[in-house]
Amino acid sequence: MTTQTRFARPVFLVAIVCISASVLSAQTPIKPPKNKYTPEQDVKLGLEAAAEVRQQFPLINDENIKRYLTTLGDRLVAAAPPELKHSAFQYSFTPVNLKEINAFALPGGPMFVQRGMFDAAASEAEVVGVMAHELSHVLLRHGTANATKAQNPWLQLGQIAGQIGGAMVGGGLGSAIAQGSSFGLGTLLMRYSRDFEKQADLLGAQIMAKAGYDPRALGQMFETIAKESGGSGGNPQWMSSHPNPGNRTVYINQEAAALTIASPADMSGFTSVKTSFASLPPAKSMGELANAKGGGGGGEPTLEAPAVGTPGSPVAPPTGQYREISGGKVFKASVPANWTDLPSKSSIKVVPQNGYGPLNGQTTFTHGIEFGVTRASSRDLQEATKTWLNAVAQNNPELKLAGQPQAIRIAERSAMIVPLTNPSPLGGQELVNVSTVFLAEGTLFYYLTVVPEKDAAAFQQAFRHISESIKFTDVR
Repeated sequence: MTTQTRFARPVFLVAIVCISASVLSAQTPIKPPKNKYTPEQDVKLGLEAAAEVRQQFPLINDENIKRYLTTLGDRLVAAAPPELKHSAFQYSFTPVNLKEINAFALPGGPMFVQRGMFDAAASEAEVVGVMAHELSHVLLRHGTANATKAQNPWLQLGQIAGQIGGAMVGGGLGSAIAQGSSFGLGTLLMRYSRDFEKQADLLGAQIMAKAGYDPRALGQMFETIAKESGGSGGNPQWMSSHPNPGNRTVYINQEAAALTIASPADMSGFTSVKTSFASLPPAKSMGELANAKGGGGGGEPTLEAPAVGTPGSPVAPPTGQYREISGGKVFKASVPANWTDLPSKSSIKVVPQNGYGPLNGQTTFTHGIEFGVTRASSRDLQEATKTWLNAVAQNNPELKLAGQPQAIRIAERSAMIVPLTNPSPLGGQELVNVSTVFLAEGTLFYYLTVVPEKDAAAFQQAFRHISESIKFTDVR
């Protein structure tokens, strides 16, 4: 608040100051969380990650759509609180031709809005509401504030070479972006806390009002997004990294009632931009994008890791010698000394020679192990495991249960193992065993083994040794 010089002033000026103070006090004060990073670091991280997004996602190059989206974004930035608009920030607003209802913003200013958001919105104000919410995450620096929480296992996992632990934005983005950012995009975009979500809701409502939009439209769009889960049995894409703080529409409407809406914004361009979207090629889904890129389970597109040998050539049995690998501050394990590590955004594979790489036009994983983490859908281990495996099965439709899940122990923690079978790219069947356990923060850790049925006996002892060697170093 600006300090006023103390001297006599006319009564009407005092009255105006009092009225202004009452208006300002009516809105909820929003205080940025603790953050050990500088705004300049936000910008660097955000630009690195945005470059990877632009390489991986189908961007829309229609000039009318790009100009329209930038106009909306600039209007919101102009309406944002000056004390939160760091001069280093570099804002950009990019449309993406994906059908899911989703939008996300990166530290320092880059924002991406998917076509599905426009298709679902009934008005410009609803799109603007989500953009204002995402802009609020940028202004409050929630991405790097998440990373400041040193005990968060996502950050700890981000220390692994190649950044394990990419948190998913709607089940896709975390693993779609691989190693472009040395910081790890998954850390920047991990599931926000409910407190951060409520902050972004309230600040977004305040920005909307100042930009000339009714903040109630934000609540309406959230209701539309929530309805997306009606037929799918799961959370809609945007909600996967933006958990509902509860009573969302109620408190947004309460905030709206305390705000004064500026002169109404010109929303005449919404109909025209809808027409522009309709003239584009059909939007892809995240699953289709994953298949086009040779992605892995769960509908998540991935960048290909280097091949290890020549898949299809003979694979030697594991050596009897072992070495230790470390997964940041989360786990350690002992693996065959002659196997190769393949870290990626959401997992670390360790494979023997000729066990991973291209075969018949597809990237194959025929022999070896994978350690990874994923967001748990439930605090019940069996339910969380089932939900994750269902997502994996979407891109592996012939994956079948080969027996009943069993309770086991991994590093003195309650865990479970699920036996599965799948057609092997080498012919015949492959055996896949998935073991799961909760980490300290409630995220799901998994240990997966894969081997063709004909080679299973030769790999059984090594798989058992690796499982028994796992030690967790996350804080409980």
